[in-house]
Amino acid sequence: MSSITLGRPADLLRRPLMRIAALVSAAALAACQPVEPTATGAQTGPLIDPSQPVQVALLVPADSGDANYDYMARSMANAARMAVADAQGARIDLRVYNSGDDAAQAVAMANKAVAEGAKVIVGPLHAESANAVGNAVRGRVNVLSFSNNADIAGGNLFVLGNTFGNTADRLVSYGVRQGLRRFLIVHESDVAGQIGGAAIEGAIARNRATMVGKTAHGMTRAQMDSIAPTIAQAAAANQAQAVFLTGNQQSVLPEITAALANAGLNSSAIQMMGLTRWDIPASRMSLPQLQNGWFAIPDTARMAEFNARYRAAYGENPHDFATLAYDGVSAIAANVRAGRKNAVTTAGLTQGAGFAGIQGAFRLRPDGTNQRQLSVATLQGGRLVVIDPARRSFGGFGL
Repeated sequence: MSSITLGRPADLLRRPLMRIAALVSAAALAACQPVEPTATGAQTGPLIDPSQPVQVALLVPADSGDANYDYMARSMANAARMAVADAQGARIDLRVYNSGDDAAQAVAMANKAVAEGAKVIVGPLHAESANAVGNAVRGRVNVLSFSNNADIAGGNLFVLGNTFGNTADRLVSYGVRQGLRRFLIVHESDVAGQIGGAAIEGAIARNRATMVGKTAHGMTRAQMDSIAPTIAQAAAANQAQAVFLTGNQQSVLPEITAALANAGLNSSAIQMMGLTRWDIPASRMSLPQLQNGWFAIPDTARMAEFNARYRAAYGENPHDFATLAYDGVSAIAANVRAGRKNAVTTAGLTQGAGFAGIQGAFRLRPDGTNQRQLSVATLQGGRLVVIDPARRSFGGFGL
């Protein structure tokens, strides 16, 4: 079977300016509550007086000239205001800055925010803008970006979006507990597919399982139909117990799973699993080739509660990324409410027990990445079924 070896350094995964949209699932209500922490990480960022209002800058992608970005920005700002209203005693001075869809504008707004007294920045959206902002305010404040690109994380820059590594770890670790040890990776040949494939490979290694093969495929149905028999042969020859697909492109997942099913690979023959949600859009849920495959989801009950609250307040559905704005501001508010002078320092933000956020329990790590508690779900008879619920907390250090 053809294999791709991805080097981490200068080629693919160390390009900090690469735009990978935040692949997040919207989530839930309930202000972030830090489970009593022991701080980790260095003291980067200013100490604050928790009895006084703490100025938080929110960078949203408004003023880009794109209606979808304006809708996203409006949702993020509204969700952040909800988090301030839910702060339960913490005094948050939220100031919203329109960073557009441009790294230079994001940097200008970040510098303006810090000059005006911001103690921490939540946002911006894209990886290249977040990377530029992190560099611009390094040594002054921390940045909680909306990106899910773990490669830009580190120093004063955090990513709030659910990363490929989180999802891959959740599914591989669950599979190992179910007795699956031999994984075959199938990923798109584009940049996002290669990053996703590398994340799956890393999760397999961390969970002490075995990668028995790794194959890239093109994005056309003809290319997928052509390579599917080769993948099926490799799965049999290498005694694979699971096939882990990236399926990042919305049109790709139904096509690649159909091609593999025609070649004899479906969850009746071997465990199929995916890096993205198989229940969105809802039209996918009845597809035969997706039944009984595994994927990860956040707390959907909390998501529904948050969405209902948002609709009641603002008369429209929130953008999915609104939950990240809520979680970022709520995490800060939780630390302030607890009276922590280091609320917005790296040490305060990376306390080991994490926060109970809208998307479920999450924590920021000293390396700038995050961990999020996710549920393992499947489709059965066209219905979404949770087969292993997410844990509600981390219970201390490490997973």
